[in-house]
Amino acid sequence: RIFIHNPKHDEMLNFVLYCVLLQVMSSGMEDDHIFHMTGSGADQDPKGVFTINRLTGEVSVSQELDREAINSYMLEVSVTDQNGKLVEGPVALLVDVNDQNDNRPIFKETRYAGEVLEGSPTGTVVMTMTAEDADDPRLQNAVLRYNIVRQSPDKPSPNMFYINPESGNIVTVISPTLLDRETLPTTQYELEIVAQDMKGRDVGLTGTSTATITITDKNDHAPEFTHSLFQANVDEGSTGVVVNLTVDDRDDPATGAWRAIYSIIKGDPTQSFEIQTNPDNNEGMLSLIKPLDYESLVFHTLLIKVENEDPLVPDVGYGSSSTATVHITILDVNEGPVFFPDPLQVTKMENVPLGSFVALLNATDPDVLQSQSIRFAVLRDPANWLSVNPVRGTVNTSANLDRESPYVQDNKYTAIFMATDNGNPPATGTGTLVIHLEDYNDNAPYVHPSVVRVCEDARDSVVIVGGRDRDIHPNTGPFKIELGKQPGLENTWKVSRVNNTHAQIMLLQNMKRANYQLPLVVTDSGLPPLSNSTEIKVQVCTCKKNRMDCSGAGSVRSNLMLLLGLVLLSLLCEYTVTLILLYLLSDISKCCTETQPKTPNSKQCRCRSTVARKNSLERPKPRKKPREEPGYVGWPVLFWLCRVEIIIEHGQDVQMFINDQHGRIIIRQNS
Repeated sequence: RIFIHNPKHDEMLNFVLYCVLLQVMSSGMEDDHIFHMTGSGADQDPKGVFTINRLTGEVSVSQELDREAINSYMLEVSVTDQNGKLVEGPVALLVDVNDQNDNRPIFKETRYAGEVLEGSPTGTVVMTMTAEDADDPRLQNAVLRYNIVRQSPDKPSPNMFYINPESGNIVTVISPTLLDRETLPTTQYELEIVAQDMKGRDVGLTGTSTATITITDKNDHAPEFTHSLFQANVDEGSTGVVVNLTVDDRDDPATGAWRAIYSIIKGDPTQSFEIQTNPDNNEGMLSLIKPLDYESLVFHTLLIKVENEDPLVPDVGYGSSSTATVHITILDVNEGPVFFPDPLQVTKMENVPLGSFVALLNATDPDVLQSQSIRFAVLRDPANWLSVNPVRGTVNTSANLDRESPYVQDNKYTAIFMATDNGNPPATGTGTLVIHLEDYNDNAPYVHPSVVRVCEDARDSVVIVGGRDRDIHPNTGPFKIELGKQPGLENTWKVSRVNNTHAQIMLLQNMKRANYQLPLVVTDSGLPPLSNSTEIKVQVCTCKKNRMDCSGAGSVRSNLMLLLGLVLLSLLCEYTVTLILLYLLSDISKCCTETQPKTPNSKQCRCRSTVARKNSLERPKPRKKPREEPGYVGWPVLFWLCRVEIIIEHGQDVQMFINDQHGRIIIRQNS
């Protein structure tokens, strides 16, 4: 059996020197027996704290013990022979480390902050301060006591506060009357607090911290005006700050108990004034928000009241010093004339004759106590349509009024006029004239779109066009859209009404792919109505499988009456050409040439023709005089000439060329 002798130990063995802690004995101990010890603190971390004498069984401490780090160790002791054979054990060895007062009390913070409302009753808890001690809480080593060792400043009493030695609660000791923020030498007090273990005995260890206590304000002082009467002068017609009202308030600045709220309680029936608080100095800024008129009232008297944002404490009220009187004197200035009405609105028909009367401007001088004259002038007239008599103020037209002008918005034209008095210095005023323009039917309608596309197959050739007009109702639609008065158009085209604004154009017979100018006449519904003879470009295209191909369409004027004026041929021509008049009435599909055969349906014509190379404007080579023979011509040519040759070629456009060297007229067209 293994016996453990003197298992007690103490944290006082905190030294590095080798120290015998206890002795382990074996009942059957022999000379060849050996003691062994294992566990935390022996052969396990932390290793080497305890050692055992292998022959005597004495357990010793070889390292410093710290209860706050490890408060106990669990070891095992056994006995073996020389060969390592277990003889006895193992036996558990529990080592408890007893506490020693080696830790001072420590406050969590080096400086604490608290506050208490001024006038608080005695015994009011301000704050709580606590410290911690790492020693064994079951022993007096960790039992703390608190004490105030210093108060700064120490006025009006060195013992304004008390700390509960056990709980650490700091309470007020001073009377509520003396705890007045406005009369105390400072609003912050600093206390030095000491915490001591061993229940505060002199042998105990101590820790120190500082508490800062702020005396907070309550609204126990009403704001008071620095003067009972304030005076100010202000020019009539002006706005802005008139006077700054100053107040005193003994409460804490930047708090609701100090911030002032001003109000006008009398003397402002028109609400022409307002007061705002300056946040920097708490002054009341009395401002004019509506201009005052000297001629109406010269003197104004206001009664102003001031209060705090926070309500006063129950035993404090607002006195007579919380109100003040403000006298304001209005100074006379020369005011500009005032237009009435402004704006002046009139209605006029556009295109009235020049010099027509438009309006009579009315402006009065507010300075009724002065005798002043007024002169009128145009300040802004965007289209320069108006003039004004400088004395009478009559407005007349100096140009045509045009409702469709870009200067007219929503049928209204706006001009601004100026009136100036003869004061010193002169003053001006402005007024607006708005002219509502009535529409006159002065804009002919037109067709939109101007370019349409149809298929060369008459069955698929239908397009929709619409009438448009810059005028307004009733001088616009319904529109009447019809074919022009060209002979033969009704055989190829048909125009029918779709609705009040649109018409349908139909191709009555198949046409070759080309560009055609179709004459139309569109008429509006105005009184009197206006008509417009116009043309739209019709592109006849090839349509296959819902696809329209217009890429090869040339420019043919199927309906154009082309007038060729006087052409002077003098170089090689022995006689003068006096007049050539060409009427193009239908598509030119064939021409008179030497090689063109006659057709049964061809009309007879005689022409002297020189056949030129196709698509070429080169001068033809000399050849024999061509014979005269009938050919197919889809249009008549009326001419009187001497030794002039007409050459008709195939090309892209109908054109006329004059060859001065040979006296030839060349007409090219696309067939």
